[in-house]
Amino acid sequence: MKIFLETYGCQMNVSDSELVTSILESKKHTITQNINEADVIIFNTCSVRQNAEDRAIGRINNEMSRKKQNSNIKIGVIGCMAQRLGEKLSKLNKHIDFVIGVDQYKKLPEIIEDLYEKDDACYEINVNEKEIYQEIYPNHQGKFNAFVTIMRGCNNFCSYCIVPYTRGRERSRPVEDILNEIKQVGEQGFADVALLGQNVNSYQYEEVNFAELLRRANEISSIKRLRFVTSHPKDLSDEVIAVMSESEKVCEHVHLAMQSGDDDILQTMNRGYTAEHYYDIVQKLRKAIPEIAITTDIIAGFPGETEEQFQKTYALMEKIEFDYAFTYKYSPRAGTKAAEFTNQVPEEVRLERLKKLITLQEKITLKKYQDQIGKIKEIYVERISKKSPDELAGKSRDFKIAVFKGKPELIGTFVKVKIIDAVGWTLRGELI
Repeated sequence: MKIFLETYGCQMNVSDSELVTSILESKKHTITQNINEADVIIFNTCSVRQNAEDRAIGRINNEMSRKKQNSNIKIGVIGCMAQRLGEKLSKLNKHIDFVIGVDQYKKLPEIIEDLYEKDDACYEINVNEKEIYQEIYPNHQGKFNAFVTIMRGCNNFCSYCIVPYTRGRERSRPVEDILNEIKQVGEQGFADVALLGQNVNSYQYEEVNFAELLRRANEISSIKRLRFVTSHPKDLSDEVIAVMSESEKVCEHVHLAMQSGDDDILQTMNRGYTAEHYYDIVQKLRKAIPEIAITTDIIAGFPGETEEQFQKTYALMEKIEFDYAFTYKYSPRAGTKAAEFTNQVPEEVRLERLKKLITLQEKITLKKYQDQIGKIKEIYVERISKKSPDELAGKSRDFKIAVFKGKPELIGTFVKVKIIDAVGWTLRGELI
C-alpha cells in the first residue's frame, strides 16, 4: 500500500515519523511524497498547544473530500493529539478510520492491512510505559543532520505542559541500541547527530547516565558533530558540562529552557530550580566552554504573573544575553494544572509582555551575531542559499546559519569561513 505521512509539531514528532516510516517499510508498505497517489493518509499530530491541534484537525477535515471521491482511501491520526483525544476524535470527524497513540506504532502495519475488513474505526491508544521501540532504527530523512532518540516520555509535570500526559513516563533506550544507531547514521552520511529526548539530562540506562552516554557517543568515528536537545536546568550536571568541554565532537551549543526569571512563578510552573540556580548554570557553561551559544524558551504572562515578576524575567534575559530565545505568550492547555488556575493574565497583557521580550531578544541576538564578525568558523555546508544560487548555506558548531559564495560541490563538506557581516539571524562570510 502507498502511504502519505504528514507531520506536525516538535522534532520528537519528526523522529517518530521516521520511526513509523521504518516500521511500515519493513512490512512492504511504500511511503509516498505525493498525497494524490496515497491509499492511506496519516497525520502525525501535536498537542502542545490548542492551535496545533486546531491546525491538524483543519487539515484532516480538508482531506475528507478525497474519501468522498474515493471510498477506498483511509485516513488515520497518530501522535500526541491521537493519544490525548482518542475516541473523542470521532466527535470532531466521524470519518477518521484509525487513531493510534505514541506507544502503539508497532501495530500500524497490521491495523492498516485490516482497514478494508472492518467498518468501524480502530483505536489503539493504550499507554505502554515500557515501549522504547528497541532495535527499530528510524528511516532518517534529509541528508546531513540526524536526530537519534535516546529516551521517551517525561517525569517533570511542569504545570503548563501536556507532554507527560501524552507521552507517559520517562524510559531510556539501551546504550548499545543508541550507539549502534549513531554509528549507522554516520555511515549513511549524517555527520551531524543530535541526541533527542524530552529531558536528555535525566537519561539513565542501568549504570550509564547522560554524561557517560555523551562520552561514548563522542568516540564514534563515523560522525563529526554531536548535539543534544532538550536540557532541563534542574538536571544539567557539572559532569555533563565537563564532558561537553572535553569532548571534541560535542558542539558549543545548548538549549536550556529558562521559562521565567521569577522564583515564585518557577515554583508555580513546577520547574524545580530558581532563577539564581539557572544563572549559575549559565556561568558554569560559559566558564567551561567560552564559545558556547545558549538558547532558551520563555513564557510571558503565566497565570498570576505580576508586572514586577515579568520585569525579573526581562532583567534576567538582559543579564544573560541568550544567543536566541523562543518566546511565547502563555496559552492555557486543557488537561494541565495551569489551565485550571483562576488568576489567568489578560490576553492583552500577555501579548504586550511577549512583544517586549521579542524586541529585547532581537536586539541581543543582533549584537551576538555582530560579535561573530572577524571570526573564522567551521561550517557544515548543507544546501544552496535560498536567496542566491551562487551562495551556499550551512551551520556552525554553535548552531548559527552562515551564507557564503561557493560551488555546489562543497555541499556535504566542512569548510572554514571568515565572518564579514551579520544580517538578521544569518552570518555572511567568505570561504577560506
